[in-house]
Amino acid sequence: MHPATPPTAGMPAVPVHRTPVPRRRLFRGLIAAAVALPLAFGTAACGDDESSSDPNAPVTIEFFWWGGESRAKATEEALKLYTSKHPNVTITPTWQAFDGYYDKLATISAGGNAPDIFQIDDNNLTDYASRRVTLDLTDLVKDGKIDLSKHHAELTKYGQVDGKQVAIASGENTPAIVYDKTKLAELGVSEPQEGWSYQQYFDWAAQVTQKGGGKYWGTMDISSDYKALWLWLRTQGKEFYNGKQLGFTEADLVTWFKLWQEARTKGATPPADIVHEAVTGSVSTQLVVTGKAAVSFMWSNQLSELQKATKNELAMLPYPGDVKGQWPRASLYWAGSRTTEHPEVVADIINFLVNDPEAAKILGTDRGLPANLDVRETLEADISDNSMKATFAFENGLASKFGAAPPVPPKGHNGLRNKLRDIAESVTYGKATPEAAAKQFFAEASAALA
Repeated sequence: MHPATPPTAGMPAVPVHRTPVPRRRLFRGLIAAAVALPLAFGTAACGDDESSSDPNAPVTIEFFWWGGESRAKATEEALKLYTSKHPNVTITPTWQAFDGYYDKLATISAGGNAPDIFQIDDNNLTDYASRRVTLDLTDLVKDGKIDLSKHHAELTKYGQVDGKQVAIASGENTPAIVYDKTKLAELGVSEPQEGWSYQQYFDWAAQVTQKGGGKYWGTMDISSDYKALWLWLRTQGKEFYNGKQLGFTEADLVTWFKLWQEARTKGATPPADIVHEAVTGSVSTQLVVTGKAAVSFMWSNQLSELQKATKNELAMLPYPGDVKGQWPRASLYWAGSRTTEHPEVVADIINFLVNDPEAAKILGTDRGLPANLDVRETLEADISDNSMKATFAFENGLASKFGAAPPVPPKGHNGLRNKLRDIAESVTYGKATPEAAAKQFFAEASAALA
């Protein structure tokens, strides 16, 4: 491995200017009612300061994200570390729960007053980039203001829209099947294997169900999960999207629905009502946690959280099929505002958050494993939690097997993945045939992607 990327504190100072007071007041006013109490720190800049070419002139950066209190605390501490090294910079962080976050961000952005730095995911990145909300980071990366040399190239690519680097991965994760080692041993069933086809996987899951005596099933039914369909399509040489259109056919979707229909016929999956309990993706409702099935389909960085919710030992594997169907996914991104007064300061803060070893220790793995591979190795050395060690080993082991990253989903993806969930469930419940469900999905996709 290469030596760890050094902290950014030693970077040469650049001329910066004070963010205008009206812009900050507008941002604070819009978010105050719906957002948890802002966490502010650092030396406050005087509101009447004139713009200055002094590299030490005070700068204020608005910083917005969603998450729980633990994420808020860690993020605040990391940003406080940055301001301790850059005393002229004041960062005003504001956060809230996920519900309503994008509504608030859309309201703020509509007036051209997006926060200087904000958190975003791949479901919304193209939408914000196409509306010219995000700052184009391409030249800042090219000039070394944001160093991505230690990041997986496909992870970096997955932050690009129309050839522009519009966001930087705050962390990396990958879809994974999480299975119950303890229960499988009790039932006398061997563990699943990497590289199995779906047919092999369903045969194995049906065996688990048989051993479970009608009260325990082999696998969660993920026919309604867009990421599972996407990875399956990639093993068929196709993508979920081709530009702003679907990248697969109605016949492909019929095949996918029938694949899972066959799994139900074999008894590999639970009844529809039990499947429905887990489709939201909440850790507490996953079938490996509730003790109703041997396998749940989750994200790799969720193994530790799942393990805390059960006494049984859990383990992890890639999804069935060719592993090259998977790619390093950005768990979340940092993006900058196109209207920021301080693009180089924004770049320097993002660079610090994704590359500084001290910041990585503070932030941990809440937003996925560190994107910087050298920093990841440093953080891994201090990990004592066995399930988290397994997550690092799993993600690192896939690094050389990943396929090429596809383009980030187009505008409209958020709504479309919800439509897939609802339509697929109609097949699960036996209310629609695979053919009718696929036809409905394609009819609604045209409107969702328009």
